[in-house]
Amino acid sequence: MRPSVYIETSVVSYLTAKPSKNLVVAGHQAATRDFWSKINEFEAFISELVIDEAGKGDASAAEARLREIENLESLEIDQDCRELAKTLVHDGAIPTKYAEDALHIAIAAVHYIQSIATWNFKHINNPATRSSIRISIEKQGYTCPEICSPEEFLGDENE
Repeated sequence: MRPSVYIETSVVSYLTAKPSKNLVVAGHQAATRDFWSKINEFEAFISELVIDEAGKGDASAAEARLREIENLESLEIDQDCRELAKTLVHDGAIPTKYAEDALHIAIAAVHYIQSIATWNFKHINNPATRSSIRISIEKQGYTCPEICSPEEFLGDENE
């Protein structure tokens, strides 16, 4: 059985963005393309939230993002997802201003997805938030998905 992964919107944005002159961002874009080339090794999921976010902004950029995710299965955003997202915000794991980030995490947890791929280091994928997120989710009886950047899914390519 292939491992399951929830694709958060930042991954699709990096995948389809114009090449950056910023070396760090360019590295993230390259890692995202490498990750995406192996996407069939995973059961990859999105949600209506990803579709909504990917569809915003410049029309041609939105079209490119939506085209990349059109064949991925979309997970339902049910009341359990909404309640868990509220708990993540209430517990301070995710700032109120970024409640959508909490909803991405909740969707993955409620649907028993093993991991979340994200480039959002500010509100989702950093040591302080990962710990708080895990505590909040497990307190509600769910298993917390592993939160990773696309680069982490690649392992050591020199092996």
